[in-house]
Amino acid sequence: MNDRRELHAFASRYAKAWCSRDPESVAAFFAERGSISINNGPPAVGRVAIAEEARGFMRTFPDMIVTMDDVTRESKLGGRSSCDAVFHWTLTGTNTGPGGTGKRVRISGYELWKIDNDGLVAESKGHFDSAEYERQLKHGVDG
Repeated sequence: MNDRRELHAFASRYAKAWCSRDPESVAAFFAERGSISINNGPPAVGRVAIAEEARGFMRTFPDMIVTMDDVTRESKLGGRSSCDAVFHWTLTGTNTGPGGTGKRVRISGYELWKIDNDGLVAESKGHFDSAEYERQLKHGVDG
């Protein structure tokens, strides 16, 4: 991904994959041995494990919509490059999956991406406000 337009198109397709109800379509954006970790949790490594992570969110929020808020090139933390791109997103959905609360959630976050030579995500480190997420699961976005 050499230019901003290409990166933007990739990130837009990635957000649409999260909305597709097809977890394998999310995993297809990752390298064969790529990984995703959420809020510093243990990484899901490989496309099968990544698809399971996506499936969990898709079950929890059957009406889930993920929108791309922005995507930027390279984040520099402490003077050194920590990633190739930052994908900013918002997830909106109703917690009506198994054991769900029926509450509507709207949470924003970001993923720090390292992109491999084939233009796939080699590593994603996702972050969002977990306390706010838990609050919304119990009380809803406006509660």
